[in-house]
Amino acid sequence: MTTVAAPLLGRADELRRLGATITAARNGTSGTLLVRGDPGMGKSALLAAATHDLPDVRILRSDGYEAESTMAFAGVHRLVLQLADEQAALPDRQRAALAVATGTSDGDPPDRFLVGLGLLGLLAAAARRQTLVCVVDDAHWLDLESREVLAFVARRLQAERVALLLAARGAADLPGLPDLELAGLDAVAAAALADRSVEGGVVDPRVASSIAAATGGNPLALIDLSPELAAGGVVGAEPYPVPIGSRLEAHYLAQVRGLPGPTRAWLAVAAAESSGEPSLVAQACAALDIAAHAGEPAETAGLVVAGRTIEFRHPLVRAAVYGALPGPRRREIHAALAGASAAEGAHELEVWHAAAAVVGTDEAVAARLGAAADRAGMRGGLASRARLLERAAELSPPGPGRDARLLDAAEAAAAVGAAHHSIALLDRLDPDQLDRVGRGRAIATRALLATFMADPAGIVAGTANLLRAAGAFHGVDPAREQRTLIRAFEVALPAEWLMQGVTLDELGHRLAAGADVAPGPRASALRGLSAHILLPYEQAVPAMRAALATIAEIPDAELLDVGYFGIALSMALWDERSCIDDLERAARVAREAGSLQMLDASLWLLSLVELVRGDPAAAGRYVEQVRELRRAMGYPAEQVVNVAYLAWAGAPREQIQAIADALVPMGFGGAWTVAMTGLSVRDIAEGHYRDAYERLRPMIERPFLQVTYGQLPDYVEAAVRSGHVAAARETADQLDAFARASGTPWIRGLAARSAALLAPPDEAEALYLAAIGWLGRSATPADLARAHLVYGEWLRREKRRVDAREHLRVAVAAFERIEAPAFARRAATELAATGEHVPPRGDGASVDLTPREATIARRAAAGETNAEIGAALFISANTVDYHLRKVFRKLGVTSRRQLAQVLPRP
Repeated sequence: MTTVAAPLLGRADELRRLGATITAARNGTSGTLLVRGDPGMGKSALLAAATHDLPDVRILRSDGYEAESTMAFAGVHRLVLQLADEQAALPDRQRAALAVATGTSDGDPPDRFLVGLGLLGLLAAAARRQTLVCVVDDAHWLDLESREVLAFVARRLQAERVALLLAARGAADLPGLPDLELAGLDAVAAAALADRSVEGGVVDPRVASSIAAATGGNPLALIDLSPELAAGGVVGAEPYPVPIGSRLEAHYLAQVRGLPGPTRAWLAVAAAESSGEPSLVAQACAALDIAAHAGEPAETAGLVVAGRTIEFRHPLVRAAVYGALPGPRRREIHAALAGASAAEGAHELEVWHAAAAVVGTDEAVAARLGAAADRAGMRGGLASRARLLERAAELSPPGPGRDARLLDAAEAAAAVGAAHHSIALLDRLDPDQLDRVGRGRAIATRALLATFMADPAGIVAGTANLLRAAGAFHGVDPAREQRTLIRAFEVALPAEWLMQGVTLDELGHRLAAGADVAPGPRASALRGLSAHILLPYEQAVPAMRAALATIAEIPDAELLDVGYFGIALSMALWDERSCIDDLERAARVAREAGSLQMLDASLWLLSLVELVRGDPAAAGRYVEQVRELRRAMGYPAEQVVNVAYLAWAGAPREQIQAIADALVPMGFGGAWTVAMTGLSVRDIAEGHYRDAYERLRPMIERPFLQVTYGQLPDYVEAAVRSGHVAAARETADQLDAFARASGTPWIRGLAARSAALLAPPDEAEALYLAAIGWLGRSATPADLARAHLVYGEWLRREKRRVDAREHLRVAVAAFERIEAPAFARRAATELAATGEHVPPRGDGASVDLTPREATIARRAAAGETNAEIGAALFISANTVDYHLRKVFRKLGVTSRRQLAQVLPRP
């Protein structure tokens, strides 16, 4: 109950903290506070006191109810209903997502984070009119989707006049939110509350002290047990050996047993209908021949208040009543409530009560739970779908139907990142009860979860396991077979040289066979991937190009289901523009769909690809975006480390090597290779050519497709400069063959640069100039700058210092712009050797900007509106404006146009 009867005792500090959160919201800075504590600690009373009599503040409520804990987005729905007037301010996709999630319209199931962005937009719009205080009591009973949405909103609120106050037992699956743990009252406050709670208002101090000790300072226990304890004289008594919650339940149960029989029966029905809907209680009571006014004595006794809803004095009262019911009577009541819910069209409540009325198994109820799970899935409630299907499986008789529901539940849990729950569900499967497709799905789900859970054995065996799954689909489900084969290739990339259970050749032949099972884009993808693995390069190029072309033809709505196979092919073709374009398109589609997990994957891959094409500054920006995204999703951002970026940025070698070595026992051979490649580039930049050669040689000798292709130009430079000319010449010839077959400006420029390093003086200059020309037509800034650098070095050795300065100046400026300090120092040293010194340029315009401010500034300078920037970064337009004003002050500008002039050129 939330009525404030008297000032709270002993909670001054807690009230101040809640008040500070509300005051900050009034002043335009949003805040969240999760009040946690055991039953009876006064969470509800504290929220009521903090929000009582707040002038010019709008209060929104959306409390949790046990009966709605599997109703996807039920808690969100209550908030959306209160903010209906603000929905016109939302972008169409967000408005549609909220409508589908809350069941008010049909449409594609929305991602829960898109729903979160929609709710964030509603709150921000409403807060422009008036300060909002959003109160959520019993948050532990909210459905999982609503909890995730509220946690997302809490993490993205910043510059809105919104305070989000929650109360829950435990953490309530709301990680990362600022919290306030309620402990028992101190002795002085406890004694005062005991005085207040007994007739006459005074308790002997010794008795009060013993009462405080006996109750642990629990406010509810002090209020409700003090009369009993004071009357019994507990001086010197030890605290109760049973938990205070159990003691309170016994106390309430004794009160209930003193009520008339019809009243006890009415209370039992009200306790079983946890949403507190009076009409449902009334209908169920009628079905059970309980008088309509039977609950009045319970209200007189102060155990409940019956108004718009039926509200128990405390959840422990409800628990005491419900827990005392014999099993048959409890099931009878739930059956009556199921009938009442059906009569009112409350289908989710109906099936919840029907399930509670079952003894053993009941296929009919299980089927209804399955239908409710399907409805939850159609609204985007995959977590609720998983829980409903799990319960349906528990009510299913042993057999194929039971295991089919467990498998569906496991896939739904996996889709929302509940990996451990998914694995637990898979462990309950009986493989003999699954058909071939079911067995393949189970294998594939486990294999794809292995990377998410960083399971070393699963990572290195992932490709082999997915090939097993594809074999189960063969001849039965060709679309699923082809999709699984593409995933089998993709999961080979993280494991790379650690891959077990299958060779690359075996993988290639299986991909080729899979291309023939059905026509379409996936068939083209499989042909391109198998050609990449099996055929000589010049023969593979047409098939790889055809596979890449299919990506451009795939509609946006289907793009995220295609995967990321195109990265391998575009890198193999040295087609950096296609690679970046495809990944940026995937990131855009993921943003628009609110699919933060797919956006996370796209941005992370962009950070890796930017290093391959030679733009460490861009790679660093993507790393920061991934970190920001992880914070939005509630994951630790500090774990986001691109080891190769650290190498480019100048981190200590020992740190980089230690991180890389730790990746090997985890099964991430591909990440180890990326780190070693980054260190080899650093070696070359710093003139440690022999170290670079020795680092690259073992990787070159155990090639892994396009990953090795990207190492070859560095291997040529390291080999030439360390005296391994024969190895350099052989590799340069290989690059020349790639250039003739692929023909992109990038590989043509790299092949020419590599050949120039080996050429005699009378041929070298033309090759250096050709390299600069070709690379100038590519989107590979580091390789272009390196071409200017090595040409400038060659010119200086040829005593052409004036000509050398021209190219070395270009190299210094380019390396500083892309934030490649080791190469910048090398180029500056060479430039100094020509008799000229240019100090490092630095980026003073952005040095004081935080990563989020820098991202917002770049987007604003590019012409994006606050709403567009907010949608891209999953924050509100108000928060964008807040950061943009700080950017303007720091940079001394007054307009977006001026931003473009002072920000460093990308």
